[in-house]
Amino acid sequence: MPSLFRFLFIVGALAGLFTAGMWVLATKYEPQQQEEVKVVPGVKIRKE
Repeated sequence: MPSLFRFLFIVGALAGLFTAGMWVLATKYEPQQQEEVKVVPGVKIRKE
């Protein structure tokens, strides 16, 4: 039984560290905004 508790504790601690790391990455680091232009084949834009 003690090995089960140790295993659950380690798995819970790793899950907590992973969740905390994802939260920090999601809240502290924002990507730089930039305009992206892609050519879509087969689409023509009519000029008025």
